[in-house]
Amino acid sequence: MLCYSWAMDDAVRRQVALRGKQLEYVTIVWNTIEGLVAVIAGVIAGSISLIGFGMDSFVEVTSGGAVFWRMTVDADAERRERNERLTLQIVGFCFIVLAAYITFESVSDLIRRKAPEHSIAGIVLACISLVVMPLLARAKRKVGTELGIQAMKADAKQTDFCFYLSAILLIGLLANAALGWWWADPVSALVMVPIIAREGLHSFKGETCECD
Repeated sequence: MLCYSWAMDDAVRRQVALRGKQLEYVTIVWNTIEGLVAVIAGVIAGSISLIGFGMDSFVEVTSGGAVFWRMTVDADAERRERNERLTLQIVGFCFIVLAAYITFESVSDLIRRKAPEHSIAGIVLACISLVVMPLLARAKRKVGTELGIQAMKADAKQTDFCFYLSAILLIGLLANAALGWWWADPVSALVMVPIIAREGLHSFKGETCECD
């Protein structure tokens, strides 16, 4: 079910919408940098959880771009609803593919007993993400609530989701670095899978509306 709020004055709505677009700019730029750093560091260290985290960042870039596109047609009710559904399906599909990739690579690493190298860059990146993501999610949720835009609320939820993945990633990287638990990395990646897959299915089905 798609829900919208039109009680707001048009001028105020435009100002809030502009703030929402700025937040999506920040999302796209941050997650592009985060994704590149994570994937490169993951490839160097042989860490599937770090690579998976980086790939999730690129999914966030897709989500941010789709939500920005959605907000450009906010005044057209027919296009707005169609684009919201399309946005959610695109993001949902990306999450499902990501879950399948992480599962395959993690199981392969466990079978081969492949031990990743330590990754200081990955640990630093996860710590920064733990600080940035909650702030960004809160700001997006506020805009989505004020405008009654489902896609913005869904994007805020996915930013929250990135925070959870950062915590899981950090635990795995620290366990490997401090305790030498080589299996902590692929196991941490596997912990991400049901979370990613569940969110992907809900987004693909359009089951992310949290309306009063």
